[in-house]
Formats: sequence, structure tokens, C-alpha cells
Amino acid sequence: MTASPSAAATPVRSRLLVQKFGGTSVADVERINAAADRVASALADGDRVVVVVSAMAGETDRLEQLGLEIAGRPPPREMDMLLAAGEQASIALIAMALMERGCAARSWLGSQVPIRTDAQHTRARIEHVDVEGLRADVEAGVTPVVAGFQGVNASGDVTTFGRGGSDTTAVAVAAALEADECQIFTDVAGVYTADPRIVKDARLLEAITFEEMLELASLGAKVLHSRSLEFVGKYNVPLRVLSSFSNAGPGTLITTEEQAMEQPLVSGLTFTRNAAKLTLVAVPDMPGVASRILGPIAQAAIEVDMIVQNIAADGHADLTFTVRREDYKDAHKLLAHAAQELGAGGIAGDETIVKVSAVGVGMRSHAGVATRMFDALAAENINIQMISTSEIKISVVVAERYLELAMRAIHQAFGLSEAPREET
Repeated sequence: MTASPSAAATPVRSRLLVQKFGGTSVADVERINAAADRVASALADGDRVVVVVSAMAGETDRLEQLGLEIAGRPPPREMDMLLAAGEQASIALIAMALMERGCAARSWLGSQVPIRTDAQHTRARIEHVDVEGLRADVEAGVTPVVAGFQGVNASGDVTTFGRGGSDTTAVAVAAALEADECQIFTDVAGVYTADPRIVKDARLLEAITFEEMLELASLGAKVLHSRSLEFVGKYNVPLRVLSSFSNAGPGTLITTEEQAMEQPLVSGLTFTRNAAKLTLVAVPDMPGVASRILGPIAQAAIEVDMIVQNIAADGHADLTFTVRREDYKDAHKLLAHAAQELGAGGIAGDETIVKVSAVGVGMRSHAGVATRMFDALAAENINIQMISTSEIKISVVVAERYLELAMRAIHQAFGLSEAPREET
């Protein structure tokens, strides 16, 4: 008997996935084969897949070093052309590995897609991704393997996005394709409440909001490129971080705050070692002084992070700010000129500091979060040198020798090792 149309089963729509594999995930032949196995497994499950690949681990560093040995200050256009070669090798190897498994595949350079960018070399920003060719491949049963980290500008020149830029490629392609999920395969099992190398009982998070992840990335967490998270928020791309080395667990889903099931007080901790502190002592407390101090710093392309000004009773103030450690000496020289011009009392500096940060969307609706963090540090006799806050973040500067102790103390104070309790 023939089933009526109403009784016929509704066909299940296959998922469209973008799977990105980082440099450690394609570091050698064994890992390239393992990555291809992952993709082939998803295809066997009925999913449609677009792959994004980084250069093999260490390859970008090797190419960069070659450029620096040839030219002390390599032209940015030629450096982009050089660095983009790393991904060209890895996409071809992944495509070959997929074909060896009976999966039709085709490699795509960023310029072939094309991924259109602005004109800035070595740190270009994506303006548009033309996915018609990728979509045609997918519909024809061919798996596209796209080079991460690179695009092409209006002049036809190759551009690159800076370190970690393959994450941005993957999320941008997923957004343009309206993919069901973007999966980032890396050397960790997902996003943890803290760096497991520092905090031994750090817990793997099932989910975290993109706002929290963006804060963590900008504050030092190395799991994802911060610019990739801008696409997650702007285009609402479901993003998942998984391990490429094991099949254990679903990793961490990065999603919008509205979709998140839990909104803990603090979701995670991170730190920045690459920090130094400078203080201009006893400068006149008058309008325009801060601009005269920090203006030359900005003109030298030195990024200033935290700024604190203390006003004394005698009409003078101390201005303290942090910079990247590699910029410390240059910033100190510029500050010396400002001190002389302003008749300041002197300069103090410290290259042995770290910034420790707690991030959580739950801070928006709960009081006393900063106090709990400060109490945890005080209990360990750790002095707080600077404080910076935002709606979902609290950062403190402490002496570098207290980094591990501070991280463990704050982690324990917020109970981050324990799974969040369900609301009743």
C-alpha cells in the first residue's frame, strides 16, 4: 500500500557546518589525516561541510623570519604575499587527504573565494565574502577547503589578517553562508573557567556568551581571535570550540546572552603577562596635562591600556598607565620629555606586573562582585596596584610573582570549579 503524502516522512535537512582547523591541528601528516577523518565523519553523518585551514604549526613564524633576514623592514605587501603561502600548502594537503577518503574536495585561496578586504596590509579587515563559488561546490557534493588568514583587496593584492586571523576567516565564511554552526578545532577541549596550566581545577564550560568570550580574548585568553567574535555578535553565528585531538565532549558553545541557559556571576578568568606600568609623579593638576602626556605616546603607535590619576592636595597629580612590555622603553623615553616640559617630580616604572581579569555577564545584575574579588586577593596578602572595570569585567594589576596565587584565589572565591546550580 502506498503511503499518503500527509503520512510521508518529512525529509531531514542536513546541517551546513564550517569546520576550522588551526596550525597545531595540521602540524604534520598524522594530524592532517586526523583532521580529514573529522571532516569525513561529518560528511558521513549527512552534514555538508566547508573547511577553513591555518598554515601548519610554525610555518608562519618560519616565513616571517625569512622575510626579516632578507629585509630588516620588509615591505608589508611583500610580507603578506610571503605569509599567505603557508595556508596554500595546508589547504592542498587537506583536500588531498579528503580525496584519499573518497570525499570530493577542492582547495580555495582567499583571493579565489574571494574574501574582499580593505587595503591595509598585515592586519586587513574583511569587507565582504563572496560565497557563490563555495555554495556551488557544496551543492555539487564537493567540500571546499578555504585558506584562512588571507584575502584580497580592491587592487588585487593579497592581504593577511594578523595572527589568529584564520578564526576570523571561518566565522566570516560561516556568516556569509548562513551556516548552522561554525566549529573551531584547536588543541584544547573548549573554553575553561581559567587557564588549566595555572588553575589545576579549572572547569570546561558548556557555553559562554560571545560578549564574555570577546572580553576574555581581548584581555589575554588565546582560545579565539578577538575579531572573529565581532562577527559572532554581529551576524549571530553559532560558534563551538572543540578539541581536534580527542572526541571527548561537545566542547564549548559560544552564543548570545539571550540563548545562554546559565548566567553565572563570573564565567571565567584570564591574565596578561605582557604588561608594564609607568607613573609620572607630581605633574601640575590643570586642564590638558593628560593630553600632553599621552598624546606623544599615541602618536608613537604605543597602545595605552589602563589609566589612573591620583590628585594630591598641593595641586599636583600622579598619572599612571600601562603599556605592552615591549613598548616600555620607548614609552619611558617619551615620558621623560613630558616630565621635563611639565616640571614633573619624576618617573617611576615597573616591568614586573600582570593584569588579572574576571569576566561575567552576571555582574550586570549583582552587586558586590568586585568586593568578593578584592577580599580574595587581600586574604592572600596580594596588593592591588590598579583597577579597571566595565559592565561585565573587573581587571586588577598585581605584581607578576603573585599571578598564579591570584588566579587560584579568585577562581576559588567565585566557585568556578563547581558546575552552576540549576534554577528551581
